[in-house]
Amino acid sequence: MAWNGLILLLLVLSLSSAVNCFYLPGVAPQDFKTGDELQVKVNKLSSTKTQLPYDHYSLDYCKPNKIVNSAENLGEVLRGDRIENSPYVFRMRKGKICNYACKKTLNAKSAKDFKEKIDDEYRVNMILDNLPVAVPRQRADGSLVASYEHGFRVGFKASYTGNPEEKYFIHNHLAFEVKFHKDIETDAARIVGFEVIPFSVKHEYKQPWVEENPQLTTCNPSSNHRVLPTDAPQEVEEGKEIIFTYDVSFTESDIKWASRWDTYLLMTDDQIHWFSIINSLMIVLFLSGMVAMIMMRTLYRDISKYNQLETQDEAQEETGWKLVHGDVFRAPTNSSLLCVYVGTGVQFIGMTIVTMLFAMLGFLSPSNRGGLMTAMVLLWVFMGLFGGYSSARLYKMFKGTEWKTNTIKTAFTFPGIAFAIFFILNGLIWGEKSSGAVPFGTMFALVFLWFGISVPLVFVGSYFGYKKPAIEDPVKTNKIPRQIPEQAWYMQPVFSIFIGGILPFGAVFIELFFILTSIWLHQFYYIFGFLFIVFVILIVTCAEITIVLCYFQLCSEDYHWWWRAYLTSGSSALYLFLYATFYFFTKLEITKVVSGILYFGYMTIISYAFFVLTGTIGFYACFWFVRTIYASVKID
Repeated sequence: MAWNGLILLLLVLSLSSAVNCFYLPGVAPQDFKTGDELQVKVNKLSSTKTQLPYDHYSLDYCKPNKIVNSAENLGEVLRGDRIENSPYVFRMRKGKICNYACKKTLNAKSAKDFKEKIDDEYRVNMILDNLPVAVPRQRADGSLVASYEHGFRVGFKASYTGNPEEKYFIHNHLAFEVKFHKDIETDAARIVGFEVIPFSVKHEYKQPWVEENPQLTTCNPSSNHRVLPTDAPQEVEEGKEIIFTYDVSFTESDIKWASRWDTYLLMTDDQIHWFSIINSLMIVLFLSGMVAMIMMRTLYRDISKYNQLETQDEAQEETGWKLVHGDVFRAPTNSSLLCVYVGTGVQFIGMTIVTMLFAMLGFLSPSNRGGLMTAMVLLWVFMGLFGGYSSARLYKMFKGTEWKTNTIKTAFTFPGIAFAIFFILNGLIWGEKSSGAVPFGTMFALVFLWFGISVPLVFVGSYFGYKKPAIEDPVKTNKIPRQIPEQAWYMQPVFSIFIGGILPFGAVFIELFFILTSIWLHQFYYIFGFLFIVFVILIVTCAEITIVLCYFQLCSEDYHWWWRAYLTSGSSALYLFLYATFYFFTKLEITKVVSGILYFGYMTIISYAFFVLTGTIGFYACFWFVRTIYASVKID
């Protein structure tokens, strides 16, 4: 009864969490009538040079009377999003130029903060009706298709009026353009675009200064005077007065609400992704040919020959994989640790497949900020049920008796290592006073998900897995281990393991480039259909290369295949980390030590997860292969 009650409680928790996870806040279309108030929200300041986000109001920008934080899901907090209201308020379809926001006089700290953010190329992110603000730009190929830069820069460095010395200038005037799609029948409109062109303008005004209605001569709504790029820019220095202003215009657009994210997502050409898939398919076809040759010719011939041997003398003269039938199912060293990693890998496989399916169905689109991260964390927690089950099943097959100890290792080994790295990195982020630092409340929520839901689910899965009958080996294991003959250099474990990881990595490295770009260069990744195809190709590649190398190993009369099967495909994680290092030095402009530590820290966690995922795929493929071939021959 206690177990049934616990399972029922966990199901209720999972369903409620799933509803919270996949509810799409602000995604439903909203109709606006002429004159309706539009509230612009501000998000974090972001930079690809430092990877450290900061709260918008960490700089001395104009603030509303009361700062209100918008509700954020778990993924948004982990990404460093901090969404708040702003003093920028529009009226639907009522454009107006030269709106005064506020006037600031910079003190030493404010000037220093602005200069640091300009040096590090920080960008300001704003949101209107769930659309991020973007700066329109010309595409590199010269086409007329619209292209966006996400957010606008805080400012820039340049020399001015012939002075060779570079100075700092701030973007203090924002020309917003809101695009809308009008409903012909109701005359209501939906917002389909939010663009901005930033300017740096040294505003001048008539004396005396009147806060409620300043008389700006550089930007005058009564004279329809707009700021121009030729106007003098606003310098950033201590004691300087900075007047923040903005224009807003409304433009009717043919873009429908359902297609309003298309321009934001045009970051790459689909042809490159097709090239990635074709490249991966060529690797799969090559491996499939090798596996087919082994399975249908060599292996079939071996089985027929072994089954036709009539005398014991003939059997003793034979060489090959049949000779190790009495040792091939001998439990490996550190069998409990292998069970732990296999169980963790099953947890990852389940999380990955379900996440991709939800993403392809549109639940985790970029419009649902933080949805992907939230889904991955929650699905990881719930997949602990399958991780514990698979770990216990394998552990019982190895005749293990301390299933509770094995379960604790499964529940804590990978999450413990990953959380320790994450905790250290979060401390570094907190030391930099970045908004990317996970707050105490969110950290507590993560620990609760781990200890309160994931660990109990691992125990439930392990309990049912250990209750099942042990998996029976197709052949008996000898009491005395057989001596392994000396192996050729190319069959040595280290060499074959590292060779085995090249092809799985080769199947995914092109798509990996886009994934790293979306993570570290703040681009949107949305082509989950391509990603799912590449993931399937990765599974097939890991399975086939492990089977091929396992067959060669058994033919060399080396029966220590358990760990080697796991490490063969798992070694692709090493190449992933090496590629991440290459990407760091060739594509990123990170100069701060803390930012470099963050990059390699998070890529270590990602590579570790990739090792567990691919290693488990290779292990189960080899496990099926070995059981199949030894069940097919007659053993005396």
